Amino acid sequence: MNANVKTPNVRSKKQDKAAKRAETKTKADAAPSAAPEKKQALAGTQTLARGLEVIDAVAQGATSLTDLAAAISLTRSTTHRLAATLVERRYLDFSRNGGYALGPKLLELGYLTARKMDLPRVAHEHLEVLAATSGDTVHLGILDGPRALYLDKIEGSRRVAISSRIGERQPLRSTGLGKALILDADEKQWREYYDYEARLGAGYDVPLDVWLHRMREYAKSGYAFDLEENEDRIRCVAAPIRDVAGAIVGAISVSSAAQYMDDLRMRGLTFDVKKAANDISVALGFNPALVQREARTKKS
Repeated sequence: MNANVKTPNVRSKKQDKAAKRAETKTKADAAPSAAPEKKQALAGTQTLARGLEVIDAVAQGATSLTDLAAAISLTRSTTHRLAATLVERRYLDFSRNGGYALGPKLLELGYLTARKMDLPRVAHEHLEVLAATSGDTVHLGILDGPRALYLDKIEGSRRVAISSRIGERQPLRSTGLGKALILDADEKQWREYYDYEARLGAGYDVPLDVWLHRMREYAKSGYAFDLEENEDRIRCVAAPIRDVAGAIVGAISVSSAAQYMDDLRMRGLTFDVKKAANDISVALGFNPALVQREARTKKS
């Protein structure tokens, strides 16, 4: 009877061992089929990355196959295959005389992207972050004729009342945001903006020569101040927003009561305001390196 009782247990252990061996074999057989899929996915990702590098290299000025291969550190044959595919899909263009150039497909995508780029929408999150970190009121505005049009306003955490409103038009010569919008203008245009407000009879304590001197300094530094010029006891720091071509398309400012805006803090805020403005510019397609290269090309 004891032998009859033990026999099923012995057989069960043997069956378990056999089942485990079969399961291990099944996993081993399945592993080789999964590995190629993973390798194929990695290879596809790498090819995509290399293709984007080719486009970047052409954008940076590489036109020949030799230049492209050197720029992305690949052989000429591999580079040629990548470039040929991009030409076929119209991301690149190729001519025997001019070599490789950016293709019409990129223009199409750029046009569609530009149509969907709404400045207040792109900038809003950056404005909220700047208002939260500074504790002060943040504005977004654009040039609207001889004045600045306010498109957005985020209140700060300080109990400081700033009288500006969204949709309101403010002077260029006395607001920090207004000055930031015209940093790229020449002195003749600056004088016209200054005189426009003078003709309206608006009071202003800063003489033209002093104002022009400040504008020259602001233009060199890439930011502008409002030193209680537009509203009593209110100061602000502003910086321009640029588009893909490097043109100023808007500006942002941080405004607060003079008691929170001594000269030292205003200087410190220039870094935060310029960074926020630059982040918005980059989101709009601005690339300083490309703009500078285009400027050098035009000069030569």
